[in-house]
Amino acid sequence: MSFRKVVRQSKFRHVFGQPVKNDQCYEDIRVSRVTWDSTFCAVNPKFLAVIVEASGGGAFMVLPLNKTGRIDKAYPTVCGHTGPVLDIDWCPHNDEVIASGSEDCTVMVWQIPENGLTSPLTEPVVVLEGHTKRVGIITWHPTARNVLLSAGCDNVVLIWNVGTAEELYRLDSLHPDLIYNVSWNHNGSLFCSACKDKSVRIIDPRRGTLVAEREKAHEGARPMRAIFLADGKVFTTGFSRMSERQLALWDPENLEEPMALQELDSSNGALLPFYDPDTSVVYVCGKGDSSIRYFEITDEPPYIHFLNTFTSKEPQRGMGSMPKRGLEVSKCEIARFYKLHERKCEPIVMTVPRKSDLFQDDLYPDTAGPEAALEAEDWVSGQDADPILISLREAYVPSKQRDLKVSRRNVLSDSRPASYSRSGASTATAVTDVPSGNLAGAGEAGKLEEVMQELRALRMLVKEQGERISRLEEQLGRMENGNT
Repeated sequence: MSFRKVVRQSKFRHVFGQPVKNDQCYEDIRVSRVTWDSTFCAVNPKFLAVIVEASGGGAFMVLPLNKTGRIDKAYPTVCGHTGPVLDIDWCPHNDEVIASGSEDCTVMVWQIPENGLTSPLTEPVVVLEGHTKRVGIITWHPTARNVLLSAGCDNVVLIWNVGTAEELYRLDSLHPDLIYNVSWNHNGSLFCSACKDKSVRIIDPRRGTLVAEREKAHEGARPMRAIFLADGKVFTTGFSRMSERQLALWDPENLEEPMALQELDSSNGALLPFYDPDTSVVYVCGKGDSSIRYFEITDEPPYIHFLNTFTSKEPQRGMGSMPKRGLEVSKCEIARFYKLHERKCEPIVMTVPRKSDLFQDDLYPDTAGPEAALEAEDWVSGQDADPILISLREAYVPSKQRDLKVSRRNVLSDSRPASYSRSGASTATAVTDVPSGNLAGAGEAGKLEEVMQELRALRMLVKEQGERISRLEEQLGRMENGNT
């Protein structure tokens, strides 16, 4: 009779969360009190951005990651909006460019100086005007450069080419009610949205068509969230008819029934999901909760596997998540969250306990890097491409960022935005091409020497173990002879 293992094997079963020490928190930040279910926080390997209280307009603070401790009340902010800022998002292809949406019905894109702000930033690189009500959702395209999506309380989704400041697509008839969130799929060919009419929709933005729709994905009236997973499935959070919080997993090919549905508890804060495509772990943070639950998504039933809960004393006002390339690989850190309290931001580190100091290949598969796979024009012409991946083995070193430049079509006859300059790219390749042979040779020689050293050490170890086994066998033989 065979006994089935009761405990499911997973390398993420023992993931634990740990807040950093007090001196590594960001103190005295007046987090925005606006009533909107956004994360209020965005983070990348260089900067932390937090939407803050501002009199007479809207503002958010941008801090270099190493500027921890108490933040001066007079610290400069990004303050060009005339109404409260509702959502912010860092550009995945340029760590110095951030977009913001506001109650003043505009979207603004900002270039942050390399070393952070020294004076208030009031002039955006570009202002995108097209919404008639407040703009509550901002999200960059995952693989195409300068493509930005915004969604407003006018129930309209707009997709922009930031490089030319023009509106590419206007989707104004697909959502009959308030849009709660929007999430691109892995290569940016589709996006899914959760709406106040309780429907989850999968939309092809370039055709402006509805690919699939599930009505009453969650039956409760409170806000839902829907995100695309790497394999094309859709993960949703919402409320049941009895106001219990739920998680669900859907197959877009068949939206009749969820693949999995779990009820969590009966709190009333909206659940914000954060997904890591490299590890297939979803972290769920409730607005106003003091915990982060995390789940592993797999191909075998029940598909959503609860891993653990990180709990702290203070409730969270918002949450930011660090991209994979900003984590400390040497410490087996698989996620880092930036939890907003009322007056501070506290980083929380998620770690897989490992004894070895070596690079953990299974925890860090190649991940999305900062280079765009497509230009905006390529994407508009119908091309799709997966993110360009980078290895985290050589602790990631950020590359020099290029400034975002905006070229109006009526000013330049060339349709390619200035920031797409090919000459810059070709000179860069020319410069790097010259010494590459020597560098490659040196690198290969260094690696070969490392391998040889490891081989010699292994041989020594095998020889020692062989001698030890022989000695033990001799002892055993002597004992057996003595016994007989």
